[in-house]
Amino acid sequence: MSETTIPVTTRKDWASDQEVRWCPGCGDYSILAAVQLLMPELGIRREDTVFVSGIGCAARFPYYMNTYGMHTIHGRAPAIATGLALARPDLHVFVVSGDGDALSIGGNHLIHALRRNVNLTILLFNNQIYGLTKGQYSPTSEVGKVTKSTPFGSLDQPFNPVSVAIGAEATFVARTHDMDRRHMMETIRRAYEHRGASLVEIYQNCNVFNDGAFEQITGKANRESMLIPLRHGEPIRFGPDGSKGVVIDAQRGAQIVDVADVGEDALLVHDETREDPSVAFMLSRLARGPFEPTPIGVFRDVVRPDYGTAVDQQIAAAQEQRGPGDLRELLRSGATWEVA
Repeated sequence: MSETTIPVTTRKDWASDQEVRWCPGCGDYSILAAVQLLMPELGIRREDTVFVSGIGCAARFPYYMNTYGMHTIHGRAPAIATGLALARPDLHVFVVSGDGDALSIGGNHLIHALRRNVNLTILLFNNQIYGLTKGQYSPTSEVGKVTKSTPFGSLDQPFNPVSVAIGAEATFVARTHDMDRRHMMETIRRAYEHRGASLVEIYQNCNVFNDGAFEQITGKANRESMLIPLRHGEPIRFGPDGSKGVVIDAQRGAQIVDVADVGEDALLVHDETREDPSVAFMLSRLARGPFEPTPIGVFRDVVRPDYGTAVDQQIAAAQEQRGPGDLRELLRSGATWEVA
């Protein structure tokens, strides 16, 4: 077999021998199945693939993938994955993180990995709660959320993960949910194929501590009226018979309208490749929470040099100008002292 030949694999090849230990009915099972089914289709090797996670229920993910993996420390998965992606650009590096892990203690690491455009595929499981530590409110929990750590209701304005990513000018930002395997697989595929930092928010149900958080929009009977599919190059329409649509109002930004009232020509045509992130950001603000019609799909997919390539080019240019580096000379340069 040629070294360049990628062996044909199945889901079974990508599943480890570890017992999957999430609560019965957890949405993580659905996400794991989607990823394991997708991996054979990507045409990559297991030994060239790495899953890096932080702390939380989602962070068990590397144990269940028959690849290289690292269960790191709380919030630091993007930082560790950045080092790996820079040192080994030949690897396919995935980051798996929960909303608490990624947006609380890990918030700084996440936004800097995104703004630098490190070549990572980041899967952010959002269940709007801390699950592993037994039901405290998280950075995405709604105002008024009553939990063990907010017995009188949360006073915190929640993060919108898609808005955060677009605000950091991530080059690929998307949203999917755990009740639609086909959509998950296609969205994660798109994220993997993007060169640079990709973030996919996945609405994931925690059936123990926050059951039904997304039921109003992801429930099978509600999806047609409550999920707004974003399709590149097409007018943004949803609802029964496409009766609802999205327009850009000069004063109020993105707004939902009745198509019959404005006409199809007035609808916003989705352009995920738009360099200016402002329209994508407006789309991310259409819903105040998962109880209003909510956009789903790819918000942004733009081309920008990835961080690893830029670093390699900078090092190559420096070596060309100055020749090979001398570690001894570097250590003895600058402000050094001799201690008798």
